[in-house]
Amino acid sequence: MSISMENVKALRQKTGAGVMDCKKALQETGGDIDKAVEYLREKGIAAASKKAGRTAAEGIVGSYIHMGGKIGVLIEVNCETDFVAKTDKFKELVHNLAMQVAASQPEYVSREHVPAEEVEKEKKILRQQALAENKPEHVVEKMVEGRLEKFFEDRCLMEQPYIKDNDQTVKDLIMESIAQLGENILVNRFARFAVGEEE
Repeated sequence: MSISMENVKALRQKTGAGVMDCKKALQETGGDIDKAVEYLREKGIAAASKKAGRTAAEGIVGSYIHMGGKIGVLIEVNCETDFVAKTDKFKELVHNLAMQVAASQPEYVSREHVPAEEVEKEKKILRQQALAENKPEHVVEKMVEGRLEKFFEDRCLMEQPYIKDNDQTVKDLIMESIAQLGENILVNRFARFAVGEEE
């Protein structure tokens, strides 16, 4: 099947993918641009997970000030090259992540950053709550697991629903950005300040 350059160009503009990738996607989907976008997203996400293990030592520190200076966030987001760090897409991602921290008040980047003793303490509390509801032992374990997931979702940036699209998590947003920008992206750290809040 012959694919027109107009379609390849249109697909490139929609996805930012390379010419050969666009051509292949259109061939695989019979020239259907919408299906080709889906095809590239699926392939991109697969490629993104491979990139997620690579070293990310470049990046930027972004900031966000909200509500007339009442809340402020500093966030360090890393990528692999200075070139990507300077792109508008990367800067926009960093800005959106800073807004997420301001709005959702996470305490940790990911569940791997939560100290083990805090997780154990939370499990004990959740277990006591479940036992107080007079549930059988096997149900108590399931309740603790489910509520622990909610605990991670509340406290960990990567687990939170993304404020601009609740159908995806912050981790999904970052994986999508890895696919689009072609480099590993990591949130290294953040700090949130609110006027009148104690340390």
